[in-house]
Amino acid sequence: MRIFIPPIKSFIFILLILGVTTTANAEVISSTELIENARKYDKKTIEYQGEVVGDVMARGDFAWVNLHDGKKAIGAYGRRSPIYNLVRYKGGYNYKGDILQVKGVFHRACRQHGGDLDIHVVNFIKVREGFRVLHPIKQEEVVGAMGLFIVAAGFAILCAIRAKRK
Repeated sequence: MRIFIPPIKSFIFILLILGVTTTANAEVISSTELIENARKYDKKTIEYQGEVVGDVMARGDFAWVNLHDGKKAIGAYGRRSPIYNLVRYKGGYNYKGDILQVKGVFHRACRQHGGDLDIHVVNFIKVREGFRVLHPIKQEEVVGAMGLFIVAAGFAILCAIRAKRK
């Protein structure tokens, strides 16, 4: 017995197996594009993506999060619960922050927030989980620090001896 699968069903089946989606994603706009062409995007729905940097700042049922796309950071303002549920790592010296993609209304001078440039987010998606950044101690730095300690200790001893003689 032979099973016949029409060509279109085969194509869809192969796409599903490979995990390829056929939905079109809107183009993610860079911070540079948003800032340089703020009038063009003002009060328009846009998509933006960046690393969570700094703290998540709660404001009642809402929260602020700063997203840095590698060039500049833009403030994203939205419902508190999705932000707190998604964000695990915030970028800083010891951590690479989560990467979030947001969809929302861009404001070049938001009246609600004192004229700040921001995005009022309607949808948050975590694109990539952040991680801890390890800062290995270099052997030459340890040797240099020990050398400086020995020199400082030597000067302290010399000063103590000179003070005792006087």
